[in-house]
Amino acid sequence: MGWVSNGVVGSPAFAAYDQGYDVFLGNLRGLVSREHMDKNLSSSKYWKYSVNEHGTKDMPAIIEEIHKIKTSELGSSQNLIGEEMEDQNDDIKNSEIQTSEEDVTKNQPYKLCAVCHSLGGAVMLMYVVTSRIAQKPHRLSRLVLLSPAGFHEDSNVVFSLVEKIILFVGPVLAPLVPGLYIPTRFFRMLLNKLARDFHNYPALGGLVQTLMGYVVGGDSSNWVGVLGLPHYNMDDMPGVSFHVVLHLAQIKRAKRFQMYDYGSTAANMEAYGTPKPLDLGAHYSLIDIPMDLVAGQRDRVISPTMVKKHYKLMRKAGVEVSYNEFEYAHLDFTFSHREELLSYVMSRLALAADAGKGRIKQTTVRLRKPKRVQSEIEKDRAMEYRGADEEIPGEPNGHRK
Repeated sequence: MGWVSNGVVGSPAFAAYDQGYDVFLGNLRGLVSREHMDKNLSSSKYWKYSVNEHGTKDMPAIIEEIHKIKTSELGSSQNLIGEEMEDQNDDIKNSEIQTSEEDVTKNQPYKLCAVCHSLGGAVMLMYVVTSRIAQKPHRLSRLVLLSPAGFHEDSNVVFSLVEKIILFVGPVLAPLVPGLYIPTRFFRMLLNKLARDFHNYPALGGLVQTLMGYVVGGDSSNWVGVLGLPHYNMDDMPGVSFHVVLHLAQIKRAKRFQMYDYGSTAANMEAYGTPKPLDLGAHYSLIDIPMDLVAGQRDRVISPTMVKKHYKLMRKAGVEVSYNEFEYAHLDFTFSHREELLSYVMSRLALAADAGKGRIKQTTVRLRKPKRVQSEIEKDRAMEYRGADEEIPGEPNGHRK
């Protein structure tokens, strides 16, 4: 809903559509209605997923559906890049088997870019890295990540307290409370009524907005306005798995962007082949597409320092990456009408249309307040280059600024 909540004029999805793009709105599992092919699926099984499943199950399903639709629309075989289908002849199968992974995106009859916010950014990064590890095509040409999750050690006192509580009670609470949501139609109706009252009575709404802002460390996002969106209603609304919350708490404690820790060496060995969860940040060298990272200077949920951590790791890994900051709070990236952000995102998407224009220098930083933040980035770079015996990738053709 965030991508269309400001209507035809001010929403990112409509802005992209107006520029001639086909727009697909992705979604992650987790609804109170528990819609599923298996009507008898228990609540504990339905909510038994972490960020892992978002990145390794949900995103591949979404991307493959987009691929299916686009190749069908463009009159191309769905197996243009290497899948084997029963209705293909042997010659096509043999040629596809020989197609290298690097040629997949180049040979696609379309270019696919993704714009992601918050948890969606972490999910998309996990999808790209794990796809590359599995030597499967991710089909993407460019990523624009708005305040992406993944690193969270620099957070406020409230989030730090929640982390400690979740990690302490997690093993006991997870089987008892598999999902966090409002369970009955009555209470969902009550929340919906309160959301309307917050809108109709500005003084009350302002008070609740202030209190909610303090809870999340002073973030000035329109938290009350979000509750009034149509997908929060008595029949259905989003929920979140307890394992997703536990996964984010694990990431905060570990101070690294990692996959879910199953709690034992044996379980991790079975899932990853290593005693500890896969460190995604350590595998950023596998990223083979341009990245655009954007942080919010007033974001108290995911601070700019945490977005910069993604940026620094990507630079060291040789990824084509740019970094930008806007004077936004966390939800301003999607739920607020920001013309400058729309223009920026559209300009980054346009780069994917031409591979030559799409190449960006790793030192390119465009900022709302260039002098202050630029000096911080340059200082960080100077420290990196002084690192003992650590090779830092330079600019294309050996040029460095």
